Amino acid sequence: MIERRLIWKPHVTVAAIAERQGRFLMVEEIVSRESRLNQPAGHLEDNESLIEAVRRECLEETGWVFRPLYLVGIYSWKHPGSLESFLRFTFAGELEQHFPDQPLDDGIVAARWMSKQEITRQSQRLRSPLVIQSINDYLSGKNYPLSLLAVVS
Repeated sequence: MIERRLIWKPHVTVAAIAERQGRFLMVEEIVSRESRLNQPAGHLEDNESLIEAVRRECLEETGWVFRPLYLVGIYSWKHPGSLESFLRFTFAGELEQHFPDQPLDDGIVAARWMSKQEITRQSQRLRSPLVIQSINDYLSGKNYPLSLLAVVS
């Protein structure tokens, strides 16, 4: 008898950290009928680089054009409720242009600028523990060059 093993397939996601004057660009979104806070973030799509994905997600969720400057970290997390796994690439960068009239993705209530203290006070509303972990890593100076991310054709 041949034993078949299930292959672990995490969701590959990207997130953007943009800070201005001590405030972080966040999104308020509805997830399972609850209001949650997250960085602009989402799934990597087919035929898309991680850089392209984070730029697209930030624009779709906030109306801001994001230019990643470096990688803050790569995080693995298993959701305790659903047991889904995520592999998240978090980038820090600059915002180049804002399109305030752009419709935001389904489920996004609004883009918000929040201080770390405001985010921490609402920790029960965070989409995952990766949100605050990414901010803490960013504030501690963790940064890795984008050249780590090779796209091979």
